[in-house]
Amino acid sequence: MRYKSKQVTPMLTLAIFGLLILLLLINVPVVVAIGLTSVIFFVGLGDARLLAMLPHRMYYGTTGFTLLAIPFFILAGNLMNTGGITDRIFRFAQTMVGHISGGIGQVNIVASVIFSGMSGSAVADAAGLGQIEHKAMVDQGYEPADSATLVAASSVIGPVIPPSIPFVLYGSITSVSVARLFLAGFIPGVLMALGMMIALSILAKRKNYPCADNKATFRDRLSSFNGAFGH
Repeated sequence: MRYKSKQVTPMLTLAIFGLLILLLLINVPVVVAIGLTSVIFFVGLGDARLLAMLPHRMYYGTTGFTLLAIPFFILAGNLMNTGGITDRIFRFAQTMVGHISGGIGQVNIVASVIFSGMSGSAVADAAGLGQIEHKAMVDQGYEPADSATLVAASSVIGPVIPPSIPFVLYGSITSVSVARLFLAGFIPGVLMALGMMIALSILAKRKNYPCADNKATFRDRLSSFNGAFGH
């Protein structure tokens, strides 16, 4: 005999959402609130015995070999911050695009693209390069609000350009090839960066944000490249 669950009714749906909102309003941790509402949802549908699978799925989800990439991404980002690699990446990006309209803002975007290929996290990008970028832009005449907005927006490229922590999580949960997810994220990430650079160029001309007077020489670019990636 096949087991049938109850049909989802509008009242049950409203009750679940109402409970979730109530738990969040009384400062219950988000994880606990979502967990409780999920349990009540299954019980309300008559699928309570499916909850027996929960411990197994939780254990399997946290012991997958693929998920080992996440702490190593975080470790790599912290090592780059403490080792001064982020400063060298920023200097290399400055020699490449510092002369384009928007100047140091364009450097922010390119540096975020480079750093995202190492950290895989928007938070790591904002925490690592964000402080350097924000101070540099404000020192060169950017409004603090524009500077902070640009840092936040460019950091979003981090989870898109591979390697990416969200891609690893999605691949481990859905059994989708992580390598294919990485390949699929590269072009959208580059297009995001190009779109931001075009938008910043328009904004910089309107607000007269400065840029470098001269292009960096090939020798300067090669030297900064070796400093960022050669050691």
